[in-house]
Amino acid sequence: MPLGIRIFLVYFLFVGLAGYFVLSTVMDEIRPGVRQSTEETLVDTANLLAEILRDDLKAGSLAQSRLPEVLRAYGRREPGARIWGVEKTEVNHRIYVTDAQGIVLLDSTGAAIGQDYSRWNDVLRTLRGEYGARSTREDPADPDSSVMYVAAPIKDGERIIGVVSVAKPNRSLQPYIERSQQRLGWLGAGLIGLGLLVGGLLSWWLSGSLRRLTRYAQAVSEGQRAELPALRGGELAQLAQAVERMRTELEGKAYVERYVHTLTHELKSPLAAIRGAAELLQGEMPAAQRERFVANIDQESARLQQLIERLLHLSLVEQRQGLEEQVEVPLRALVEELLQAQLARIERADLQVENHLAADLKVRGERFLLRQALANLLDNALDFTPPGGLIRFNAEQRGEQVELRLFNQGEAIPAYALPRLSERFYSLPRPTSGRKSTGLGLNFVEEVAELHGGELCVANVDGGVEARLSLARGDA
Repeated sequence: MPLGIRIFLVYFLFVGLAGYFVLSTVMDEIRPGVRQSTEETLVDTANLLAEILRDDLKAGSLAQSRLPEVLRAYGRREPGARIWGVEKTEVNHRIYVTDAQGIVLLDSTGAAIGQDYSRWNDVLRTLRGEYGARSTREDPADPDSSVMYVAAPIKDGERIIGVVSVAKPNRSLQPYIERSQQRLGWLGAGLIGLGLLVGGLLSWWLSGSLRRLTRYAQAVSEGQRAELPALRGGELAQLAQAVERMRTELEGKAYVERYVHTLTHELKSPLAAIRGAAELLQGEMPAAQRERFVANIDQESARLQQLIERLLHLSLVEQRQGLEEQVEVPLRALVEELLQAQLARIERADLQVENHLAADLKVRGERFLLRQALANLLDNALDFTPPGGLIRFNAEQRGEQVELRLFNQGEAIPAYALPRLSERFYSLPRPTSGRKSTGLGLNFVEEVAELHGGELCVANVDGGVEARLSLARGDA
């Protein structure tokens, strides 16, 4: 299972469980919280009524007062109030008054007058001087039919002369409880969803960063050219930099070891030839033979110099992970510059050169590397073109790419050699001298092409050989 999914699942489990427990706890607290607030209001109401009823109860004129009529009128009222989205169409308080023995003297419903309520907790505890309250079901089988009763003592000085109780059915509170629970449920679900979305995005970002870093490490381990991914975040950025430093150090060490071995191997042949010629020159020999050995020393010295220079150029691009600059390079002008540098060689071999590149054709890249790559291709073409032969430059635009084509007249490349042309130190004998080159030129061109996001292809065509180099278009 991918790391990002595992992180998200752990986050999902944690946020989901935490959200569920917090939400369920808050949900469970809504009902008692609303009832506690209601009970506190009933306490205030009962105590207010106790003060209002005190004088009439003390005088024994409660039944003859306007209070029974007032309570009956209160019970018939229709408030028509809209409270937090809930429509209130009737009053829900029941009020009854008892004497000091718990006998009901006044009842807003008129149903309990004359009954003995002295055993109900609200009346019983209040007559004892305690806080009197109870919750009783109207229907014993229905838990939602419970009614809260809160009583307050009616006092004559310090003597309790009666009790007033205010009752409110819990079902009248249910719409507010359900509305609060519903809103809290939606809000909680939204917060949990938002938390999971944030967790998903975090997991996606983290796993994506790790995937990019993994792909980079795999590409490096396979010897491919790869660019260090730009990662944000302290630890990830530090990890990427650490991997890059490790890659640089390991590649540098391996690169030096490989090139020391390669250079040692390749230098043996020309050094042996120079040393042999030098030993022979120490003895007596005809002048013509001496000149031939001196010429051999000169040729092998030039070969050594060419080998070292090309190795240096190749090491320059092989160690590069990207271009140092990207500028627009006029292709025709660059080719004309190279042809001018090789003019003496072209004229000596009586070669025909055709430059069909458009004057406004441009490619994007690093000019120095592009010049070196084209110079290597031109060197190869000059080496394998017979005297009086043809060399032709042309180009074709393919979307965002420009394909430069260099044709040289000459013999076809053997089929066995085609797949190995860009292999390091692999070379075919030159037609004129029979000698091989360093075998580094096409390898250098291929490395430059990859740095520029293109590729090199060498193939046989009618009448000769064609090298195709694709590069990014300059005005793209």
